[in-house]
Amino acid sequence: MRLTPRGVSALVLGMLLTGLGLWWRYPGLTGFGAALVLMVVAAVATVIVPAPVRAARTVRPRTVHRLGRCAGTLVLTSTSRRFPVRLDAVDLIGGTPIGIDVPVLRPGAESSVEYPVPTTRRGVLPIGPLELRRPGLAGLAGSRVSLGDVTDVRVVPRVLPVRGLPSGVRRGHVGADERVERGGTDLVGLREYVPGDDLRRLHWATSAKTGVLMVREDADPARPHLAVLLDDRAGSHPDEDGFEDAVETAASLLTAAVAGGHPVRLMSASGGVDVEVPAGVLEDDSALAALADIQPVSDVDAMLSVPQRDLDVVAVISGGGADQASLLLEAGRASVGVVLVVDREADTPSTHAVGGALILTGPRVEDLVSLWDTVVAR
Repeated sequence: MRLTPRGVSALVLGMLLTGLGLWWRYPGLTGFGAALVLMVVAAVATVIVPAPVRAARTVRPRTVHRLGRCAGTLVLTSTSRRFPVRLDAVDLIGGTPIGIDVPVLRPGAESSVEYPVPTTRRGVLPIGPLELRRPGLAGLAGSRVSLGDVTDVRVVPRVLPVRGLPSGVRRGHVGADERVERGGTDLVGLREYVPGDDLRRLHWATSAKTGVLMVREDADPARPHLAVLLDDRAGSHPDEDGFEDAVETAASLLTAAVAGGHPVRLMSASGGVDVEVPAGVLEDDSALAALADIQPVSDVDAMLSVPQRDLDVVAVISGGGADQASLLLEAGRASVGVVLVVDREADTPSTHAVGGALILTGPRVEDLVSLWDTVVAR
């Protein structure tokens, strides 16, 4: 409980007038000052007792796509049997206080208030603590009580529908250039044996040569591997909205690939993000979680390279400020390499091929996804 600025002013003025009235022997001035003091005392009395209310606050959903719907729900139940209860509520959302209109609670009544949670920015959005405020008489005093803990809502990038990946063109032995068409399996790598591996996958020729048991890693060439290299260098993205579109392009491609049962790998040019999702793991949202937190990095110039074993379908996503030569060099190493450029200054979406790579350019994520569906996905 505390006095409001109005209450402090009224109390000071009342005490001053009362003292002057007594000093000058002016009964009217004394009575007016005493009335102000009594009003402040009455205002304090109305809020000194805790409000007869039970309150609960929930936020759903806890993970939401950017610009998606997220809402908080405040449920208030009056425990008073005689008098109505008037309250105000303020929730702290991302460090910004948001007022909530709360209706007057009748004795014994329950009220539920829903309020929107803004989801315009990616990342973890802290919500709370919520504060219930009870105004006193004439706004001269008030009481506040915090409700609940801080609730975190993760805002992940938007995901636009994408047709999928091109037909299987997975490479053969690591370092080889030949392509393997549909059907059968493809040896994409070797690794040391660990207890629990299937003995039928031992590669005896290599094991005999090296003296170490080696296990083959196979993949279905009909399900190509998608590697997304997101350029998070600040110089590649002249404006913030362009970087958001680049992130959402990456999220859309990765989500479509995971839904199709393809293994995927997300990498950032700065090396700060490296996430793999195996084939068939449909409930893994680690890539989206990583994209929710990624931000432009200003102190990195060189771009991370995609490992040799992931050079199947490679999507390099960048902005209009990047050097396209370095992007093409990275995409050209893959069996299918695509460079997607978010260029806000581009008048219309465009596509062209340079060497063995495709360049898709558009001012928005919607344009890049449409070009992907038209030119790349088959």
